[in-house]
Amino acid sequence: MISVKEAIIVEGRYDKIKLKSIVDTPIIDTGGFRVFKDKEKQNLIRKIAKQRGILILTDSDSGGFVIRNFLRGVVPENEIKHAYIPQLKGKEKRKSDFSKEGFLGVEGVEEEIIINAIKNSGATVFNESTVVKSGEIKKTDLYELGLTGRENSAHLRHKLLKKLELPSYLTTNAMLSVLNCLYSLKELNELIESISK
Repeated sequence: MISVKEAIIVEGRYDKIKLKSIVDTPIIDTGGFRVFKDKEKQNLIRKIAKQRGILILTDSDSGGFVIRNFLRGVVPENEIKHAYIPQLKGKEKRKSDFSKEGFLGVEGVEEEIIINAIKNSGATVFNESTVVKSGEIKKTDLYELGLTGRENSAHLRHKLLKKLELPSYLTTNAMLSVLNCLYSLKELNELIESISK
Protein backbone atom coordinates (compact mmCIF):
# COMPACT_ATOMS: atom_id res chain seq x y z
CA MET A 1 0.00 0.00 0.00
CA ILE A 2 1.17 3.50 -0.79
CA SER A 3 0.15 6.75 0.88
CA VAL A 4 -0.65 9.79 -1.27
CA LYS A 5 -1.35 13.42 -0.33
CA GLU A 6 -3.82 14.10 -3.12
CA ALA A 7 -7.37 12.70 -3.01
CA ILE A 8 -7.99 10.32 -5.91
CA ILE A 9 -10.99 10.80 -8.19
CA VAL A 10 -12.31 7.66 -9.90
CA GLU A 11 -15.36 6.93 -12.03
CA GLY A 12 -17.32 4.43 -9.97
CA ARG A 13 -17.68 2.45 -6.78
CA TYR A 14 -15.86 -0.65 -8.05
CA ASP A 15 -12.84 1.50 -8.91
CA LYS A 16 -13.05 2.96 -5.40
CA ILE A 17 -13.21 -0.51 -3.82
CA LYS A 18 -10.13 -1.59 -5.83
CA LEU A 19 -8.12 1.48 -4.82
CA LYS A 20 -8.97 1.25 -1.10
CA SER A 21 -6.72 -1.82 -0.83
CA ILE A 22 -3.87 -0.16 -2.73
CA VAL A 23 -3.74 3.52 -1.74
CA ASP A 24 -4.03 5.28 1.61
CA THR A 25 -5.82 8.49 0.69
CA PRO A 26 -9.42 9.62 0.36
CA ILE A 27 -11.02 8.23 -2.81
CA ILE A 28 -14.02 9.99 -4.35
CA ASP A 29 -16.08 8.45 -7.12
CA THR A 30 -17.87 10.64 -9.67
CA GLY A 31 -20.78 8.26 -10.13
CA GLY A 32 -19.77 8.10 -13.79
CA PHE A 33 -21.45 10.72 -15.95
CA ARG A 34 -23.70 11.71 -13.02
CA VAL A 35 -21.01 14.22 -12.03
CA PHE A 36 -21.96 16.38 -15.06
CA LYS A 37 -25.25 17.38 -13.41
CA ASP A 38 -24.33 16.88 -9.74
CA LYS A 39 -23.43 20.39 -8.56
CA GLU A 40 -22.90 19.17 -4.97
CA LYS A 41 -20.33 16.58 -6.12
CA GLN A 42 -18.59 19.21 -8.28
CA ASN A 43 -18.46 21.54 -5.28
CA LEU A 44 -17.03 18.76 -3.12
CA ILE A 45 -14.32 17.98 -5.67
CA ARG A 46 -13.44 21.70 -5.92
CA LYS A 47 -13.12 21.98 -2.12
CA ILE A 48 -10.92 18.90 -1.85
CA ALA A 49 -8.78 20.03 -4.78
CA LYS A 50 -8.20 23.41 -3.14
CA GLN A 51 -7.33 21.82 0.22
CA ARG A 52 -5.03 18.96 -0.83
CA GLY A 53 -5.12 18.58 -4.63
CA ILE A 54 -6.72 15.80 -6.62
CA LEU A 55 -5.38 12.99 -8.76
CA ILE A 56 -7.71 11.88 -11.54
CA LEU A 57 -7.56 8.16 -12.34
CA THR A 58 -10.24 7.21 -14.86
CA ASP A 59 -10.53 4.33 -17.31
CA SER A 60 -8.52 4.64 -20.52
CA ASP A 61 -11.59 4.60 -22.74
CA SER A 62 -13.57 7.43 -24.31
CA GLY A 63 -15.91 7.69 -21.30
CA GLY A 64 -12.98 8.04 -18.90
CA PHE A 65 -11.47 10.80 -21.00
CA VAL A 66 -14.80 12.66 -21.20
CA ILE A 67 -15.04 12.65 -17.38
CA ARG A 68 -11.37 13.64 -17.04
CA ASN A 69 -11.83 16.57 -19.44
CA PHE A 70 -15.02 17.66 -17.68
CA LEU A 71 -13.16 17.81 -14.36
CA ARG A 72 -10.48 19.95 -15.99
CA GLY A 73 -13.22 22.56 -16.44
CA VAL A 74 -14.40 22.24 -12.83
CA VAL A 75 -11.05 22.43 -11.00
CA PRO A 76 -8.11 24.79 -11.67
CA GLU A 77 -5.35 22.99 -13.59
CA ASN A 78 -2.74 23.65 -10.88
CA GLU A 79 -4.83 21.63 -8.37
CA ILE A 80 -5.09 18.53 -10.61
CA LYS A 81 -2.68 15.72 -11.36
CA HIS A 82 -3.44 12.96 -13.84
CA ALA A 83 -2.70 9.24 -13.61
CA TYR A 84 -3.24 7.08 -16.68
CA ILE A 85 -3.61 3.33 -16.94
CA PRO A 86 -2.66 1.70 -20.26
CA GLN A 87 -5.31 0.51 -22.70
CA LEU A 88 -5.30 -3.23 -22.04
CA LYS A 89 -7.72 -5.55 -23.80
CA GLY A 90 -9.85 -7.63 -21.47
CA LYS A 91 -12.95 -7.70 -19.29
CA GLU A 92 -13.51 -7.27 -15.57
CA LYS A 93 -14.17 -10.47 -13.61
CA ARG A 94 -17.53 -9.27 -12.31
CA LYS A 95 -18.85 -8.52 -15.82
CA SER A 96 -20.27 -11.05 -18.25
CA ASP A 97 -19.31 -9.04 -21.36
CA PHE A 98 -16.45 -6.88 -22.54
CA SER A 99 -16.90 -3.13 -22.28
CA LYS A 100 -17.96 -1.23 -25.39
CA GLU A 101 -14.34 -0.55 -26.34
CA GLY A 102 -12.98 -3.84 -24.97
CA PHE A 103 -10.47 -2.33 -22.52
CA LEU A 104 -9.97 -3.09 -18.83
CA GLY A 105 -11.01 -0.29 -16.50
CA VAL A 106 -9.29 0.78 -13.29
CA GLU A 107 -11.01 -2.02 -11.39
CA GLY A 108 -9.65 -4.66 -13.78
CA VAL A 109 -5.95 -3.84 -14.03
CA GLU A 110 -3.21 -5.23 -11.78
CA GLU A 111 -2.30 -3.36 -8.58
CA GLU A 112 1.24 -2.79 -9.80
CA ILE A 113 -0.05 -0.95 -12.89
CA ILE A 114 -2.12 1.37 -10.69
CA ILE A 115 0.78 2.03 -8.30
CA ASN A 116 3.10 2.84 -11.23
CA ALA A 117 0.47 5.13 -12.77
CA ILE A 118 0.15 7.02 -9.47
CA LYS A 119 3.91 7.31 -9.01
CA ASN A 120 4.35 8.50 -12.62
CA SER A 121 1.63 11.15 -12.22
CA GLY A 122 3.73 13.42 -10.04
CA ALA A 123 1.47 12.79 -7.04
CA THR A 124 2.96 13.35 -3.60
CA VAL A 125 3.72 9.81 -2.44
CA PHE A 126 4.77 9.48 1.20
CA ASN A 127 6.97 6.80 2.63
CA GLU A 128 5.87 5.32 5.94
CA SER A 129 8.21 7.53 7.98
CA THR A 130 6.71 10.77 6.61
CA VAL A 131 3.04 9.91 7.01
CA VAL A 132 1.50 11.99 9.76
CA LYS A 133 -1.95 10.93 10.92
CA SER A 134 -2.38 13.03 14.04
CA GLY A 135 -5.72 14.74 14.23
CA GLU A 136 -7.37 12.19 11.95
CA ILE A 137 -11.12 11.97 12.52
CA LYS A 138 -12.39 8.49 13.37
CA LYS A 139 -15.89 6.99 13.51
CA THR A 140 -15.77 7.08 17.31
CA ASP A 141 -15.19 10.85 17.11
CA LEU A 142 -18.36 11.22 15.01
CA TYR A 143 -20.27 9.37 17.74
CA GLU A 144 -18.75 11.45 20.54
CA LEU A 145 -19.60 14.65 18.67
CA GLY A 146 -23.20 13.49 18.23
CA LEU A 147 -23.01 13.00 14.47
CA THR A 148 -23.89 9.29 14.63
CA GLY A 149 -25.77 6.93 16.90
CA ARG A 150 -27.69 9.57 18.85
CA GLU A 151 -31.30 10.73 18.82
CA ASN A 152 -30.52 14.03 17.09
CA SER A 153 -27.60 12.79 14.91
CA ALA A 154 -29.35 13.00 11.52
CA HIS A 155 -30.37 16.62 12.18
CA LEU A 156 -26.87 17.59 13.35
CA ARG A 157 -25.26 15.87 10.32
CA HIS A 158 -27.64 17.72 8.01
CA LYS A 159 -26.77 21.07 9.64
CA LEU A 160 -23.04 20.32 9.39
CA LEU A 161 -23.20 19.26 5.73
CA LYS A 162 -25.27 22.35 4.90
CA LYS A 163 -22.83 24.68 6.70
CA LEU A 164 -19.85 23.10 4.91
CA GLU A 165 -21.71 23.15 1.56
CA LEU A 166 -21.16 19.42 1.19
CA PRO A 167 -23.51 16.99 -0.59
CA SER A 168 -26.54 16.25 1.58
CA TYR A 169 -26.62 12.60 0.47
CA LEU A 170 -23.20 11.64 1.90
CA THR A 171 -23.23 8.40 3.89
CA THR A 172 -21.47 8.38 7.26
CA ASN A 173 -18.40 6.67 5.75
CA ALA A 174 -18.29 9.10 2.82
CA MET A 175 -18.71 12.06 5.19
CA LEU A 176 -15.85 10.74 7.34
CA SER A 177 -13.59 10.49 4.29
CA VAL A 178 -14.49 14.00 3.14
CA LEU A 179 -14.05 15.51 6.62
CA ASN A 180 -10.57 13.95 6.81
CA CYS A 181 -9.75 15.59 3.47
CA LEU A 182 -10.74 19.03 4.64
CA TYR A 183 -10.55 19.33 8.44
CA SER A 184 -8.64 18.20 11.52
CA LEU A 185 -10.44 16.79 14.55
CA LYS A 186 -9.89 20.10 16.37
CA GLU A 187 -11.47 22.05 13.49
CA LEU A 188 -14.42 19.64 13.40
CA ASN A 189 -14.96 20.14 17.15
CA GLU A 190 -15.06 23.90 16.60
CA LEU A 191 -17.53 23.51 13.70
CA ILE A 192 -19.85 21.35 15.82
CA GLU A 193 -19.73 23.92 18.64
CA SER A 194 -20.61 26.71 16.20
CA ILE A 195 -23.66 24.93 14.75
CA SER A 196 -24.87 23.66 18.14
CA LYS A 197 -25.34 27.19 19.53
